[in-house]
Amino acid sequence: MGLMDKVKSQASQLAEKAQHGVEAGQAKLADIQAKKKADAMLLELGGIVYLDKTGRADATSGPRSAELMDLLQKHEAEHGQITVTSANPAIAETTGVVDPNATIPAPSSPPPASTSGGIPQAQYGSEET
Repeated sequence: MGLMDKVKSQASQLAEKAQHGVEAGQAKLADIQAKKKADAMLLELGGIVYLDKTGRADATSGPRSAELMDLLQKHEAEHGQITVTSANPAIAETTGVVDPNATIPAPSSPPPASTSGGIPQAQYGSEET
């Protein structure tokens, strides 16, 4: 096998790996877009439920919630089961599981002491000239 044959073989292998990487990236992007779409539908449905529970729902709430339920079920059939993440960012980042009794953990260190009405003052260097 000549040098050119080896170069062509390596080039085709690299092109194939690059194509696989592009396909994986496109699949990941499609998954992210599907999750965002499901999250938007869940957000709207949650808003409708909230308005209903507080007695402020209008005449379109019932049909729209039924439509959203149908869209979410179709979405699940196409993309797999929807998982609901917590609205609590600290919990959602670590577990992704909804726990209605969870609280945001306390910070590991207290905020810096303030000397000017609650706004910390920065030190930028010496004032010697």
